[in-house]
Amino acid sequence: MSDENDFDLRPDQWETLKALRGPITQLHAPARLALGDLVSLGLVSVDGRLPAITEKGRKALVRGSFSLLDAAA
Repeated sequence: MSDENDFDLRPDQWETLKALRGPITQLHAPARLALGDLVSLGLVSVDGRLPAITEKGRKALVRGSFSLLDAAA
């Protein structure tokens, strides 16, 4: 079963998405590289120079968190 909110993200992409939940002061190099991928997937938007997680990104993050918990069980 496939869902439009199911994303097979790399670990650096997941970490970047998680980092965007709070206030951003600085992104490290791997996060900046992953940011472009997340923007193209519609999970992150860039307003001016500041990235922000989108509603779609929040849903993917929550859904991914539950998937990771299921895999660990």
